[in-house]
Amino acid sequence: MNPCEISWFSALCDDDYEFLGQPDPMLRSSWEHCRNIVLASEKGGFDNVLLPSGYALGIDTTAFAAAIAGQLRRIKLLMAVRIGELWPAQLARQIATIEQILGRGRLNINVISSEMPGEVLDGPARYERTSEAIAILRTLLSGKPLDHQGRFWNLRLDSPHMVAPGSKCPPLYFGGLSEAAREVAAQGCDVYLMWPDRMEAVQDTIANMRARAASHGRTLRFGYRVHVVVRETESEARGAADRLLSRLNAAEGAAIRARSLDSNSVGVQAQAALRETATDDGYAEDNLWTGVGRARSGCGAAIVGDPDQVLAKLQAYREAGIDAFILSGYPHVQEADLFARHVLPRIDHGPLELERRKRGRRADGFSPISCSCIDRGQPTFLDG
Repeated sequence: MNPCEISWFSALCDDDYEFLGQPDPMLRSSWEHCRNIVLASEKGGFDNVLLPSGYALGIDTTAFAAAIAGQLRRIKLLMAVRIGELWPAQLARQIATIEQILGRGRLNINVISSEMPGEVLDGPARYERTSEAIAILRTLLSGKPLDHQGRFWNLRLDSPHMVAPGSKCPPLYFGGLSEAAREVAAQGCDVYLMWPDRMEAVQDTIANMRARAASHGRTLRFGYRVHVVVRETESEARGAADRLLSRLNAAEGAAIRARSLDSNSVGVQAQAALRETATDDGYAEDNLWTGVGRARSGCGAAIVGDPDQVLAKLQAYREAGIDAFILSGYPHVQEADLFARHVLPRIDHGPLELERRKRGRRADGFSPISCSCIDRGQPTFLDG
């Protein structure tokens, strides 16, 4: 297997706790707190860090990325961008600027097919807008003139002066389980992201997405977003997981899930189904604990176990086809340190290379992006 990318998560959207469902003023989203998570991730040896984005919560992702970029020496940033809130031409300039600050090849983009605040846009239209935005970004970040005539944007622009280093669009990470979301990923993105599921479901999704991408003459890499609780023994890990929920009121947990921007999405519904079909103690399968999902929307399960068990679980996902992991834990700084000490040195990992270097051959290039998505389900936003 090729080395996998191991990323951590910075809680820009007020998603950090000692006890789930119990807000802690010391762990609220702020410049200082989120900066400390990123710096701890770099110190711990992680390859990348996700900067999530949510209109209603926390601090602005693009501003944070620009501010933290100059303080980093090695780690990459995975910056989430909510397409419904942004003008693509200006977003392209922001991305190019931040990548210049970071250095070539150290910025990745997590595309979120979001609505505009206060707007309600049906799934097919929203994903069509996302496809248009991706096409615009790829053109402008490559330093080419733009002539885009679409449903949502009609733009004729000269070649931009500010382009991504190397005149190449940074890798685009994207997730979603609806038909429209899968097609957007297959046609225009580089890394398809998944939330936790049973191993057979992960394998089925990978097979489906490989076939979809191949039908467009493309290949995809695969990412897996999951929480982690690792301790020296399995008993200690399970105890730490139980402690996270020890002050959670069921009604408050339901209210937290309902407040999420993506509470009705296909992906969130799948996380709920995983939780509902788990054992009485919350395990969907060996070492995959769904208790986290009782107090948050989005990614709702954690790998729980001793270092050997956590490593074995990650290796099993790698064998299934996962190339990149986006991990997190509560509180984020402490859990990043535990994972960095107990598991990370034992994994063959490094920044994800989209172009596989095997016998001098390179992966397929990008295909033109169609804007004819048809949604057969609710959307999924994968930034959490």
